[in-house]
Amino acid sequence: MILLTTEKNIQKARKILKQGGVIIYPTDTLYGLGVDITNQEAIKKVFILKGRNFNQPISVMVSSVEDIKKIALVNKNQERFIQALLPGPFTVILKKKKNINKILTGGKNTIGVRMPESKICQKLSYKMPITATSANISGQKPTLNVKKLANIFGDKKVELILKGKNLSNKASTIIDLTVSPPKILR
Repeated sequence: MILLTTEKNIQKARKILKQGGVIIYPTDTLYGLGVDITNQEAIKKVFILKGRNFNQPISVMVSSVEDIKKIALVNKNQERFIQALLPGPFTVILKKKKNINKILTGGKNTIGVRMPESKICQKLSYKMPITATSANISGQKPTLNVKKLANIFGDKKVELILKGKNLSNKASTIIDLTVSPPKILR
């Protein structure tokens, strides 16, 4: 089901996320596959939908720096860097907190975190971090065409696709903040 990104439909998407469902949503860069990061079965669905290897981590989207601190260890230098950079088209790599599911992080002790400028993303992830992986089959190019997304994922249990606009069609820049100086990975 493809819906416009109205306030009502964003709330519908949040309800689906809370119930363990999968959505596709627009970010500032690409469309993302979203599930509640506290739901292990939902996280597994994303890996299966994408055909992604379980040892590859999936990033997380949050709506605030406070939410980042709930899932990752953040020192003062990292916080200053994050405050200067986010929100924006970046993913920052940080040490994960113990409460974060190892399936989500591919068994690694780090986690990738996004905080897009998109108001849609901020509303979807408000006090509920969700997955922030591109809506594509692993190894294939992402698309900004929602009809193609519906064809790719529609028969595979994606409950809702929120249609967006003004996406850049360029993946986020990934910056590893676990090293000093920080290192751009992509």
